[in-house]
Amino acid sequence: MRRLLITLLCLLSPALFAHEGMSMNMPKGPELGASAAFDSHGRLYLVDAANGHVRLRHSDDDGRTLSAPVDVNAIAEPIYAEGENRPKIAFGPHDELYVSWSQPRAKPWTGFVRFARSLDRREHFSKPLTVHHDHAEITHRFDALAVDGNGRIVIAWIDKRDVIATTAQGKPYLGAAVYYSWSDDGGASFVPERKLVDQSCECCRIALARLPDGGIAAFFRNIYGDNIRDHAYTVLRTDGQTSQVERATFSDWQIAGCPHHGPGLAIGSDGTRHAVWYEAKGKPTIWYGQLDPGHAPQHPLAIATTGASHADVAVHERTVWVVWNQVGANGYTLMLRRSTDNGAHFDAPREIASNSGAVASPQLLQKQGHAFVAWNTATGFRLIETPR
Repeated sequence: MRRLLITLLCLLSPALFAHEGMSMNMPKGPELGASAAFDSHGRLYLVDAANGHVRLRHSDDDGRTLSAPVDVNAIAEPIYAEGENRPKIAFGPHDELYVSWSQPRAKPWTGFVRFARSLDRREHFSKPLTVHHDHAEITHRFDALAVDGNGRIVIAWIDKRDVIATTAQGKPYLGAAVYYSWSDDGGASFVPERKLVDQSCECCRIALARLPDGGIAAFFRNIYGDNIRDHAYTVLRTDGQTSQVERATFSDWQIAGCPHHGPGLAIGSDGTRHAVWYEAKGKPTIWYGQLDPGHAPQHPLAIATTGASHADVAVHERTVWVVWNQVGANGYTLMLRRSTDNGAHFDAPREIASNSGAVASPQLLQKQGHAFVAWNTATGFRLIETPR
């Protein structure tokens, strides 16, 4: 109940828990950060963290039962496993299994981005490697993982090396930076990282999505002017060209700290960039819109307001799904809204699951054109099929 009351206060007044130090002092509940994905055969895989290991489980019955866990990292190490900063999973073109996570270091709010792979359908995992070449004990965390249309592995993360360098010169620096790297050899190694942009939000997850041409797009909370926490969009170039970062939301929400609410992104086969994001200018709101980088989003819609958090979005043909957590006096409900006309209109919100205890951020998955929600809770993992 104490955790629930704190969550309610945070949603009603996110500035109370906006910066890293405050969030670290919140009462610690179970670490429920997890990620799931279907392979090309429809088998569900789930990664989370327990006892210093990223653990992998699978299910052949859509989450009703899970296999015994397999440790991704043979040697235990600290692992971030929060909703915004959780282990990730992705598959290569031949079901190569890739896992990334952020490893806390000794100093507060520091981390290294780690990666391991299995090329034999989880029988063996490679020794974990650190993705970035910079090994200073600073923030490299909130990793995001994707595989492009050519099988290239792309990882982006939040990085504070430029904060350290700039403030050492007595100059101001808001937020952090976003860096990224990629692997052209199936995860055996990663190229030296590239800085994408300065002054991003410090603790909001980065959303990655594949474009129709196979490239990887990123959507993330950025900082404009004096702590305006809007969002930016870019394509992560891996061909030697420079990624062009453009502002993509224009709410002008000013907050001197990170709200710990990253966005979601799904790109249709027609190239429409469906997005969800959170802001609390006036009252807390989850917004849906179709991104038009450099301009305000098209078809903006307030999906949900007070008590709503951590939305995700998915698209298949002309069907768009949006899910989110809704907190109330009796716990959490998992909510859904659906559009059948490519995001022009959405049906009314509907409850598709509930839980009286702590929950993680929901994640939308697709199998054979239908949407499922991966929802990790204090009472166990659940895979919830959306109503047809």
